[in-house]
Amino acid sequence: MGDRRTLLLLVLVLFSALVSFVGAYEEEEENEQRTQGEKWFLLRQLHNVVKTDAGSMRMVKGGYRAGSFLHSPMHIGFISMEPNSLFIPQYLDSDLVLFLHHGEARVGHIYRDELEERSLKQGDVYTIPAGSAFYLENRIENQRLHIICSIDITSESMGWHAFQSFFIGGGIHPASILAGFDHNTLSTALNVSTAEVRTFLTRQSSGPIVHISDSQNTNLWTKFVAQEPHQKLAHLKRIVNLEEEVSPKEEESTWSLRKFLCTLLNRKDVVKRVNHEAPSTYNLYNRNPDFKNNYGWSKMLDESDYSPLQQSGNGVYLVNLSPGSMMAPHVNPTAIEYGVVLKGTGRIQIVYPNGTLAMNARVREGDVFWVPRYFPFCQIASSNGPFEFFGFTTSARRNHPQFLVGKNSLMQSLRGPEFAAAFGISDQRLKRIANAQCEQVILSSSLSDSPLRMNMGFY
Repeated sequence: MGDRRTLLLLVLVLFSALVSFVGAYEEEEENEQRTQGEKWFLLRQLHNVVKTDAGSMRMVKGGYRAGSFLHSPMHIGFISMEPNSLFIPQYLDSDLVLFLHHGEARVGHIYRDELEERSLKQGDVYTIPAGSAFYLENRIENQRLHIICSIDITSESMGWHAFQSFFIGGGIHPASILAGFDHNTLSTALNVSTAEVRTFLTRQSSGPIVHISDSQNTNLWTKFVAQEPHQKLAHLKRIVNLEEEVSPKEEESTWSLRKFLCTLLNRKDVVKRVNHEAPSTYNLYNRNPDFKNNYGWSKMLDESDYSPLQQSGNGVYLVNLSPGSMMAPHVNPTAIEYGVVLKGTGRIQIVYPNGTLAMNARVREGDVFWVPRYFPFCQIASSNGPFEFFGFTTSARRNHPQFLVGKNSLMQSLRGPEFAAAFGISDQRLKRIANAQCEQVILSSSLSDSPLRMNMGFY
């Protein structure tokens, strides 16, 4: 009898140890999944694209995840410029959507072979198509300029993990695209001596973002920004040789250069026009909320509100959550979503298709996150202050997020015997659960956050 009791006790001890081991293993596996989720969905690694004394451009990269079905087809860029500075003329192989987060700017770009300039203020959205030459200018004294931008990873880009700047102006640093041509070719194309070509291509050495001053190094760009728009256009045309047809004798030697640049800077297959006039800006802060209640508000900008978004194919949004509130769990069936935390702290929860928690990350100002299409997710504000985030979506069409809970959600739409049976509960019990939440979209939350990690900083 004693042996049986001893054996039974031994079995119970072994069973208890096995349960503890399995529980610890499952907890470790869940923590590992969450850690992996943060590596996937929080874009924490900022890369310097441009850095000079006058400013910088930093970027968090999207791209394919090795060995994963997840694909993030967009980079998020952060441009910071000192007072009286210029981001010199260039064009990209990707569409740009600019959001002016802080300061004031002047943007100039070629539109239908004409130079269009626009003044941007805080909250303005503006688009620049791929292949369209542009420059950015900060002429405000004692005020830095901060811009957040989306950079599409297109099939025409030089690589899946990069975008490419083609600098029209330049010299030693950065090199102008003209520097790759033979000097004799440029001499003929520009109708100047080869000695002048050499000087022309080596004067600039201050980098892609330069101070606008009377110093010798930046005098060229100081004169450029002081010109009238028609003079700037003439200057850019002289640089890229977009003049009227040359004589038959000159045609043979200049054809490749002119056709090459005309194709890149005025591509009709890339720069699709949405208006007869150059696009204006759209101020997101002046827009009335698309949804608002006691717990926060949200704004969504699509092509029906701002037609230039048709070119990039991106939407723009801005959300402000009151302390302790949450954006109800929802799914984006039409687009991938990117977010940048502008103010406050909170948490982002993302769920895998198999119903397990992919990420429960605490975020603060400067953090960048992305959510794949179809993946359920929600955003939760900390209890110590408002939580504001801005972002882009990969569709310019009106977004119709499917909210999973709350009034007018899928929980309400699908309510019935079939849905109750799917959960293994009675219809009456499902009805009580579904009707317990009387709010929609933005909800009150009892969840709170502990102190957060340090800001990674996007400027």
